[in-house]
Amino acid sequence: MHQVKLTANIYYLGFNDRRTHLFENIWPIPYGVAYNSYLIDDSKVALIDTVDRQFIEDYLDAIEEILEGRPVDYLILNHVEPDHSGALRAVTARFPNITLVGNKKTFPLVENMYFKPVNVREVADGDTLTIGATTLSFHTVPMVHWPETMVTYDRTHEILFSGDAFGSFGTLDGGVFDDQLNLSFFEEEAMRYFTNIVGKYCPHTQRALAKLKDLSIKIIAATHGPLWRDNLEWILSRYRKWSAYQAEVGAVIVYGSMYGNTQKMAEAIARQLAIRGIKNIRIYDVSKTHKSYIISDIFKYKAFIAGSCAYNNELFPNMESLLTHIAHTGIKERYLSIFGNYAWSGGGVKNLRKFAAETGWELVGEPVEEQCSLKPAQFEACIRLADAVADKLGAA
Repeated sequence: MHQVKLTANIYYLGFNDRRTHLFENIWPIPYGVAYNSYLIDDSKVALIDTVDRQFIEDYLDAIEEILEGRPVDYLILNHVEPDHSGALRAVTARFPNITLVGNKKTFPLVENMYFKPVNVREVADGDTLTIGATTLSFHTVPMVHWPETMVTYDRTHEILFSGDAFGSFGTLDGGVFDDQLNLSFFEEEAMRYFTNIVGKYCPHTQRALAKLKDLSIKIIAATHGPLWRDNLEWILSRYRKWSAYQAEVGAVIVYGSMYGNTQKMAEAIARQLAIRGIKNIRIYDVSKTHKSYIISDIFKYKAFIAGSCAYNNELFPNMESLLTHIAHTGIKERYLSIFGNYAWSGGGVKNLRKFAAETGWELVGEPVEEQCSLKPAQFEACIRLADAVADKLGAA
């Protein structure tokens, strides 16, 4: 079997999941996802995280092939979420004298998910563990994206085992390291991973980046996606940007429409934005496109233009679901414009105004509401709304 090495004695143990449709049973992963674990073979042997339980048998076989009968001494648990601790029971059964390494928040989660651990080594922020020629240090990064999350830093080889931080959706199709891959593929998948999984915790991510900035890092070994060694700044710069809510000039237009009238308003607004010179325009029908992709683009672009028809005096249900998630995610510093349509009673625009108040985003332009078909007066109102957005974005 191919053995992938980070150094002479550090092995990549990863598996590609091309069968699962929804990550965490929420997020679409049309290109799959990789689960990455690592083994350090020194005077003592340390595993860093495990893999999803569907790969247990092959995972244990890979460990046995490397160690040839030697036991694993330590299992370092950077993160206890089941996609990384799924093989925990199997590993402790195979190596009954193994010591689990984690922080004070790690072991209560292990006990509640699996069993009460017997052999444990609790580490605090900055503590070290020497396993031969290799010295590891541990750094807590709580809420990136669970409370117990930490990273492990190999001081000897300058490798950061970063857990979910700096990860990505998408399988590793032959290449494992960034220099073996076409990174344009991961442009969207890494951003979707961040915005869908980590995005709610941007302030915590900023604190983690500040804590780790003085470490000399040659390789970032995440638990999903590529291993970074030649393009560290590619992923680091994006995490700095995304977690600071920095946005590009552009507009995301999302609408909920039953009979096409709200859609016509969205098309009118988009066309005027293009006339005004805005090139990054994304239009989504909220009933067709999964919120995973919409959320990612709202992180990416500065203006969010939301339109909803009225449905039982309320928002269109799919729009309501999206807005609830946006508010839950806590994205900051966006421009917001709203429009909508109704037949016999309002509800769309009224509730979009409530969303505006909840997020605290700057409301740009006068909200536009039309009854049934789009008529000249409200068409012109849509044009004025688009112009207000274009002015805010600095268009010519």
